[in-house]
Amino acid sequence: MSFATGLKTIVVATGLDGRSDGALEYARKLAAAYDARIVLAHGTDPLEYALVSGVPGKVLSVLTDEARAALDQMAADLIREGIHSHSEIRQGEVAQMLVDVAAQYEAGLIVIGTEGRQGVGPVLVGAIAEQLVRLAKCAVLAVAADYNAGAYRPLPGGPVMLAMEQNEATPEAVASGCSLAATFHRTLIVVHARRPAEAVAFLNPAATTMEQFGIVNEGRFPVRCIVKDGKPGDAIVEAIAQYQPSVLVIGVKRTSETSGPHGTAFTILARSRVPVLCVPPIAATTAQEHEACAHLPAV
Repeated sequence: MSFATGLKTIVVATGLDGRSDGALEYARKLAAAYDARIVLAHGTDPLEYALVSGVPGKVLSVLTDEARAALDQMAADLIREGIHSHSEIRQGEVAQMLVDVAAQYEAGLIVIGTEGRQGVGPVLVGAIAEQLVRLAKCAVLAVAADYNAGAYRPLPGGPVMLAMEQNEATPEAVASGCSLAATFHRTLIVVHARRPAEAVAFLNPAATTMEQFGIVNEGRFPVRCIVKDGKPGDAIVEAIAQYQPSVLVIGVKRTSETSGPHGTAFTILARSRVPVLCVPPIAATTAQEHEACAHLPAV
């Protein structure tokens, strides 16, 4: 189930090095708001794309015992907060492991932690986030470990930011952004990167963007549409610095003509500490979800 149709299960990639603490904190807030359960997923090394074949059996056993104890404690803490939770420990490539767990539990969201400092960084984007975004049938939320530290601490009640790009994932990205804004009572800021041709013609996309993309909130939450000139990645990074959103929502394509990290979503992942929610096309959801989304006023 997606944000638009009711988020019911969240899979969180967990590690033993503290790097996933920010991811778990965000997942906890979402689970409480959407009345969702949390599945704590742990692999041999859930944030380094390790292969089990490269880990000695004795070491793997110790890691598994440590992981089981740590995950049991995390699950117990969540249960005490009223959030249903349990854990899964599996072996294999991290991205595929998370996708498999999400598919088994029909999750609407996978949450992963990243190192921060330089955003996710191109190496980790290529190794984990890009593969996960391409493989998963649900949304993927990447949370930098230091997203809530120092100068990067979000403003209280920070807005939900929606990066508006026209692709096959746009309807579901819009629905997800609207759902988050309505659920957490936040302003929705829609960012449109104006192309050079539009700037030369003095066109103001804000005048038509809301209607064009079906953003009809019916008073459920405040909406602002801002226009930034330049490349989409640069424009969105600038908007993030200016408005300090609590989360950025962006639709992602399934395929590309180029290899390696590419596209606005992966540019943002590599450059921003703000949690980034990558939303796949609605075609990746079930027919029942598609029908439910069709009746949402925000789509």
